[in-house]
Amino acid sequence: MKNNNNIILIGFMGVGKGSVAREIVKNSSYIAIDTDDLIESMENKKVKNIFEENGEAYFRSVEKDISLWLEKSVKNTLISTGGGFYKVKNLKKIGTIVLLDSPFEKILKRIEEHPNAKAKLSKRPLLNDLKAAKELYKKRRPEYLELADIVVDVTDKSPLECTKEILKKVKKHV
Repeated sequence: MKNNNNIILIGFMGVGKGSVAREIVKNSSYIAIDTDDLIESMENKKVKNIFEENGEAYFRSVEKDISLWLEKSVKNTLISTGGGFYKVKNLKKIGTIVLLDSPFEKILKRIEEHPNAKAKLSKRPLLNDLKAAKELYKKRRPEYLELADIVVDVTDKSPLECTKEILKKVKKHV
């Protein structure tokens, strides 16, 4: 574990970072921060609207600002990230990086089977074009794997099962 004792969850949009984060908070002493929630609060608008009104480049610059704040100011925290947050240059300085990994088709199935599927899909503008989303997944997955300190396959596992595995692996990683 890095000296700030943070856990950073990375992975493709819809893989379950938020669900797993909530479960970790319930089953440990960690508090949680979601980078997309921080950005929405700072900008006073939804991620989808930031993309539409200001563009992806602007959104990524706000992510960079958030990452610098996290590195300097946040300790003993579980940080759930947006799908592209892994690109910030200082990620390794923020905490232990845990990749939640699953095949693209399983991620899509997970979203589609969620009781709130329509809202989940509308919240993720990059999933509007499934062919482009799959290409993005193919591009990002090797990058995620290269960055991760710990990889957890979340396919067909409950958030609680993932939580137990993460907490066990993080403890060993110290």
